[in-house]
Amino acid sequence: MLRVTVLLFGLCAPAATAAAEPVGPEAFDRYTRGKTLYYGFDGQPYGVERYLPGRRVIWSFLDGECQEGEWYPQGDQICFIYENRNDPQCWQFSMGPGGLTARFQDDPLSTELYESHEIGEEMLCKGPDVGV
Repeated sequence: MLRVTVLLFGLCAPAATAAAEPVGPEAFDRYTRGKTLYYGFDGQPYGVERYLPGRRVIWSFLDGECQEGEWYPQGDQICFIYENRNDPQCWQFSMGPGGLTARFQDDPLSTELYESHEIGEEMLCKGPDVGV
């Protein structure tokens, strides 16, 4: 399954930003709630996020380590706070023909992620470390 996922990432190209429409908090919530979305960066897998009711999220860098958090709107950005970080991670989301595109802190020179696909399945999260 992981091999198929990696192959799908390689085949997905970033959405054309020229045709992208900004996404506000209501539209973002409608589009993401109940979904598990995979994101790519520069043609490579980047991470996966599960969007839950009440603006709650679970994020993973595809390593089985998951971080719970929540999102909130701040101006025209969507900001995320995770259990292991106190500093918000703010993104400007746009919707294009290929799905969501997210630019970190709305900085054209920073990381830009794109939606690779939505698989409709639970993401893999390892349990807490057990033993000594």
